Amino acid sequence: MIEEQSIVKVAMADLNVAGPNGILRTTGLGSCVGLTLYDPVTKIGGMAHVMLPSSAIAREGQLNLAKYADTALPILLNKMRNLGASPARMVAKMAGGAQMFAFAGSGDTMRIGPRNVESCKAGLEQMGITLIAEDTGGNYGRTVELDCATGKFTIRSVQKGIKEL
Repeated sequence: MIEEQSIVKVAMADLNVAGPNGILRTTGLGSCVGLTLYDPVTKIGGMAHVMLPSSAIAREGQLNLAKYADTALPILLNKMRNLGASPARMVAKMAGGAQMFAFAGSGDTMRIGPRNVESCKAGLEQMGITLIAEDTGGNYGRTVELDCATGKFTIRSVQKGIKEL
């Protein structure tokens, strides 16, 4: 019997987890980062669609913890741990973090994509999780998928076609 894989969508400023039959997918990554964690033994995966580097810049009343790299990563880790994944076995892959627009002389504030990538890497380092593959930067959008059965990370973009990490 062939078990059907289910697609688990991860919206912008959202995160989700899936077991061995799940494919996690997020679309519309420009300056946002699609960050995945994966336990190859339990085949449990998690994905966060990170919009901004730090919750310290939050202005909304009800904080969306999935929106920021510093708050999304710990939540994703805990959700995966609750399903039986081990942080000691987890590996990370990520894509996105593009600089979608050129701004002359605007300094660090408009470097959202690169800052998202830096913040995700810092969070992974803090949690002791190895980043084993990335497709970040550039000036184009991406759609990414993590196949939890295999750990394969697929990146699609109009400019670069399909890439597997």
